Parts: sequence; C-alpha cells; structure tokens
Amino acid sequence: MQIFIDTADISEIEKFAYLIDGVTTNPTLLAKLGKLSTTENVIGKIAKIIPGSISVEVISQNYEGMVTEAEHLAKISSNIVIKIPMTEEGLKASSILTEKGIKINITLIFSANQALLAAKTGATYASIFVGRLDDQGTDGMQVVKDSLEIFKNYSIQTKIIAASIRNPSHVLEAAKAGCHIATIPPAVIGLMLKHNLTDAGLEQFLEDAGKNNIYTS
Repeated sequence: MQIFIDTADISEIEKFAYLIDGVTTNPTLLAKLGKLSTTENVIGKIAKIIPGSISVEVISQNYEGMVTEAEHLAKISSNIVIKIPMTEEGLKASSILTEKGIKINITLIFSANQALLAAKTGATYASIFVGRLDDQGTDGMQVVKDSLEIFKNYSIQTKIIAASIRNPSHVLEAAKAGCHIATIPPAVIGLMLKHNLTDAGLEQFLEDAGKNNIYTS
C-alpha cells in the first residue's frame, strides 16, 4: 500500500520524505500556512521534494470554473493531481480533464456508489473519507472494502485512497483490506513509528552496552 502524507506543511513533508509516496492537500491545509503562502508557491516547493503524486484542490463550484482552475494548477509541475469534489459538476469536470490528460482525485466520497461514479469519469484516484464516516456512526472502512470489491470485479483502474485517517488502526485496516493508498496526517505517521516495547527495548540495549563497555577499546 502506498502512503501519502496529508498536509501542506513543507517541514512535515521534508521530515517524512523518505517514507512517503505522495502528498494530498486541500484549501483548509493551505489556509493554515497563512496568506503569504500562495498555493502556487507552496505546491511548487512540494513538487521539488516529492516526485510522486501531489493533489491540489479546486475551489470553483461549476465545472467550467473547475476545468479552468485545474488547467492552471496542472502547469505547476508534471506530478500535480487535481482534486475535484464528488458532485455532478465535479464529475463533469473530471470527465473533461481526464480527456485532456490531467490526472484527477475525486474527493469527499462517502459511499461505494460515489466511488463507482468517480471511476466512470476516468479519475486516477477516488478518496473515501473513512474518519468522517466513522464520526457519523458508519463503518468507513466497509465503504473502502465494498469499493475495492467493485473495482476488482470490473478491473477498474482507478485507485482508492483511504482518506480522513484518524489513527494507526485506520491505516492497518486499510492495508489489510488491500487499499491502494492511505493518505495520513503527519501526527498519525508519528504514532505509527512508536511502540512502548521498542522504546523499552532500546533503553535496555543502551543500558547493557554502557555497563559492559562493548564499544570501547
């Protein structure tokens, strides 16, 4: 399973660059960086760090505006993927942009039916928001599993992204389900790295090494 990082923070991307295969951003993440950080500037910097897919979201609500925005954003770098919302206008835009050779990530998907419609437009990625579904009492990972089953049945090439990841368990379940990608916040990647037994074992090794002077002549 590929791991994308869900952030627009350059320092976090640099920190985990050796682990991640791509980056997903959205207007909220970009807004956290402040008004002085333009989308083009930030995304251009990220593209120099990460050779994999970098998702950038449009903000227009109609398909004409989405197409115009997407064409502009796609010029920033060859690895830019355009995030389009799961709406009727978004699907129209996705279909048009796919025909133009621009890669699309349909976002804000909350059902397997929506994932199927996203794939029908030729989108490269379909992002299922697992955490937000869980928040409302729905099993978000089941939507991922259902979508994967449908895509496998028909050899659909669109890749499913498990998004809105809240904890390491979400990542584990996505990987066990065979999900193509999980896009993970930096804090959750940090939690994945940690285990109390690892810390305790390392502390013991260092203590034993010091007692026995095993690296001194």
